[in-house]
Amino acid sequence: MIIARILGTVVSTQKDERLHGKKLLIVKPINLDGTDQSGYVVSVDTVGAGFHEKVIVVSGSSARLAEGNKDCPVDSAIIGVIDEIDFHA
Repeated sequence: MIIARILGTVVSTQKDERLHGKKLLIVKPINLDGTDQSGYVVSVDTVGAGFHEKVIVVSGSSARLAEGNKDCPVDSAIIGVIDEIDFHA
């Protein structure tokens, strides 16, 4: 699992039929202090997340196990919206 922030949406009118009705969001992986990591990922939203929210993202087979993604060609899914992070090193 990774922590990420939602930066935008992806609209695709031509896609695999199993992705119809699914919201695709652009997420940016972040560090625990909120600073950005490199790269971007397109993730299927399974929880109704919104712009700039911090979220929990899973990838690979875990993404296909997320609610509503069974038998869907997804490699990344948003499975939670983060309310608070409490970290002690």
